[in-house]
Amino acid sequence: MSDSENVNELRRWSVAAGLLLEADRLLLVANRRRNGAVDWSPPGGVIDPGEQPLEALTREVIEETGLVVPEWSEPVYRVEVVAPHEGGFHLDVQVHHALSYSGEVQIDDPDGIVFEAKFVERAALGDQIQDSPPWVAEPLLDWSAGNDGDNHLYRYRLMVSDGERQVLRLHDQR
Repeated sequence: MSDSENVNELRRWSVAAGLLLEADRLLLVANRRRNGAVDWSPPGGVIDPGEQPLEALTREVIEETGLVVPEWSEPVYRVEVVAPHEGGFHLDVQVHHALSYSGEVQIDDPDGIVFEAKFVERAALGDQIQDSPPWVAEPLLDWSAGNDGDNHLYRYRLMVSDGERQVLRLHDQR
């Protein structure tokens, strides 16, 4: 079976994530994964069936941070991850910038994944997200360095061979 045929049979997730800035600090959330590992990412989550991406993003940000965002930018960048191995997945992420927000940071994540949220200095982002998957860390660091806009698409392939995970960054698209 070819990769393109295989991708059609994978579990598919559409996700929206938000970039919320306070001065020169970016809001990140700590995620506890099923295996107990912790990584940091911008707030966001899965777009439920029948939900529009920005509607889902607004809901997720409220749940994960307590902050209310009335208006989002167009996508700043997008990420696609394909894991064609057995039990694999196809992940599509669109990342938007909050044009404004209000409220105080407080966590009420019904999924129980997010357990902390904090604003991180841009200069410290690399240290904070060092344990995050490359498809989270690389685009975020690129954006933080000023390479934002153009609805840039970052593409990755996650391969598993003999129990070892390997992430390949594919050709990006603008």
